[in-house]
Amino acid sequence: MALRTKIIAWFVLLHIVLAVAAVFVLMHNRVLLFVIELCFAVSIIISYRLVRALFKPLDLIRTGAELIAERDFRSRFVPLGQPEMDHLIAIYNEMIDRLREERLAAEEQQHLLQRIVMASPTGIVICDVDGRIQQTNPAAERLLLDRNVAAELGEISPDQSRLVPLMAARRLRISRTEFRDRGFAKSFYLLEELTEELRLAEKAAYEKLIQMMSHEVNNSVGAVRSLIESLLRYAEQIGPDDRDDFVNASTVASARIDNLNRFMSGFADVVRIPSPRFADTDLSAVVTEIASVLRAELAHRNIELRLHLDKNSTVYVDRHQFEQVILNILRNAIESIGNDGAIEVIQRDRTLSVLDSGPGIDESRRDGLFTPFFTTKRDGRGLGLTIVQEILKNHGAEFQLRNRQTGGAEFLIDLSRVPRSS
Repeated sequence: MALRTKIIAWFVLLHIVLAVAAVFVLMHNRVLLFVIELCFAVSIIISYRLVRALFKPLDLIRTGAELIAERDFRSRFVPLGQPEMDHLIAIYNEMIDRLREERLAAEEQQHLLQRIVMASPTGIVICDVDGRIQQTNPAAERLLLDRNVAAELGEISPDQSRLVPLMAARRLRISRTEFRDRGFAKSFYLLEELTEELRLAEKAAYEKLIQMMSHEVNNSVGAVRSLIESLLRYAEQIGPDDRDDFVNASTVASARIDNLNRFMSGFADVVRIPSPRFADTDLSAVVTEIASVLRAELAHRNIELRLHLDKNSTVYVDRHQFEQVILNILRNAIESIGNDGAIEVIQRDRTLSVLDSGPGIDESRRDGLFTPFFTTKRDGRGLGLTIVQEILKNHGAEFQLRNRQTGGAEFLIDLSRVPRSS
């Protein structure tokens, strides 16, 4: 039973008892009995009104609390003309106006933050208290398609970051931070792809190195070659017994100078890759031509080359640069196999896959595959995949070098993002 009901019942019961007592005492004085009973009735009415007035602020507080519990910050109370009540109403209305403004500001900030998170190129992953992924933005969803990324999340300690290598020379920095939500510790991760920044920094570094090496070597090569040619003019002045040795030594030295010049030119080719000249290109014809160039080497190594080409589609690329790309990829596949194996080239519309039956990619060397001067070959220069990477990046093509589940490696090129001819 409510307190108000109890008080009213008490007043009613008290007046009834007093009224009954008055009946027995004043039964012979009817006029006085009537007056007293009338006073009791008036007293009951006054008591009821006083109780209502007493409980009205409590009703107001209860109604306001219910509105706040329901998060209704739009309802306001109207002044009643009673000083005490109007003061309480004014305080409540001021409080509810402030709550409404703060909620609106919080909602606007939350909406802005949500839009920033969704539009951010940085991947954002928010986890629940158990470490399970609770929310991601589109950038994170794309990165989490790589199973290696999802596996790395659980390996990073709070307030730490780690550089994670991905396929196709991509590199990702993952940072973990903890925050508290209603008293519970949660984690969120920032996934920043640094591939392009690191690639450009590496490119600037090796371009500077190559230019310096080319300058020094070319200066020396030119002078040494000129000296050797001058020495050969004195061959007739050398005694017959020593003349052949002199000529042979000078010729070998001149040939080595030419080889050194060609060697440095190969490095300089990485720096001098021009912007692509896009044109509609029959990619199947390019692959077929490169296959013809390599036919003798493939036969010598007993490597079967199988072509599955879509002859009814064209791509919008630089033909000459893509000849270099396909040549380098096929040569890498041949070197990986060595002897006795197979290479399969599959082209469907705007994708090209080169699959080989070699030993696959050594995980310990995966990170350096697209790094300039990194090579696993005894006489290699480590520029083949670097040139491939530069050309494909200049075209805006996606690419991936990965191990196959059945053994061997696959180089996949996706040209779907390369603009079509206008």
